[in-house]
Amino acid sequence: MNVAALISGGVDSAVTVHLLKERGIDPHLFYIRIGLDTDEGDCSAEEDIEMCSLIAHRYGLPFDVVSLHEEYWENVMEYALRTVRQGLTPNPDIMCNKIIKFGYFEDRWGHEFDRTATGHYASIATDAEGREWLATAVDPVKDQTDFLSRISYGQLSHLMFPLGDLPKSRVRELALEAKLPNALRKDSQGICFLGKINYNDFIRRHLGERAGKIVELETGKVLGEHRGFWFHTIGQRKGLGLSGGPWFVVGKDTDTNTIYVSNGYDTEKQYGHLMRLGEMHFITLDPWGAKADSAEGVRVRFKNRHTPDFLHGTLRHVAGTPLGEGGEYMLESDEKVQGIAPGQFASIYDEEARLCIGSGIIMRFSEDKKI
Repeated sequence: MNVAALISGGVDSAVTVHLLKERGIDPHLFYIRIGLDTDEGDCSAEEDIEMCSLIAHRYGLPFDVVSLHEEYWENVMEYALRTVRQGLTPNPDIMCNKIIKFGYFEDRWGHEFDRTATGHYASIATDAEGREWLATAVDPVKDQTDFLSRISYGQLSHLMFPLGDLPKSRVRELALEAKLPNALRKDSQGICFLGKINYNDFIRRHLGERAGKIVELETGKVLGEHRGFWFHTIGQRKGLGLSGGPWFVVGKDTDTNTIYVSNGYDTEKQYGHLMRLGEMHFITLDPWGAKADSAEGVRVRFKNRHTPDFLHGTLRHVAGTPLGEGGEYMLESDEKVQGIAPGQFASIYDEEARLCIGSGIIMRFSEDKKI
């Protein structure tokens, strides 16, 4: 099999290469280079490329560094900035996977191979009709199917996830056993491709600062000042600079640049049960159809943020919108959900939390800009 492997310099993608070699596959290695939005050099990228070169040399494999710099900034980060300007919470990692890793890369390089392998913690399941479905990883803590919940079926059917049936602890063991040069390297954190970037600094460079009030939602009392609503997201607790906490961001008014907060870990203002989802996307197909159009709806599991926990809920189609792809759905959670942030994605799973069916974008409930 002719396989392309996307590698990052981290241990997960290195072990992915190791496992492919054990299967008798000699992958062609690719590193996608994305520069910073400043004229400064990216030291972390140079370190990553050097590590990838060592892995390629270790296994005698071809290795190319390919650039998708302009495509990344014109699509993924422009989406992030546009979303933040609207007072919403973006998820650049989800869009990065869809547009960059499995979009532009596949169109320009990946399509020349039978499959593209990555170090994502995810799996692929095949049904009786031969259709492929995005399936969760064995390790629930590392599972990354939520980050893949916007990819298309065409993209999914060209992917391989060799780490899907391994816990992270075993991946580390394999790296040590194989004496890989990055066996002890720490996992990267942060935005896709930009792990060492300071997110607030990035937002400040592009959107600037504008002083606004921090207001207690229940009393209307002004508690302090912030530097712009775009630095804050629903459910946020840290970084508010308020005493007598904990304080949680529970609302934003983009017209007046006001942040609304509520006090206490158990304040009901930071919880909700309902999420209206727009632009619903089904990766393989809509498995429910008219069932979701009934009063009973369909039972699902879901995530509204990256977490090991799969919550229980009921999904119902919203009348007057397309049924299936592109439609709107109401997701009702069985348990209280903390920090429901419009603009984020809710990834939807079957009732066993085995298959990731797709995702929808969490919407505002009203047309005004107070969330």
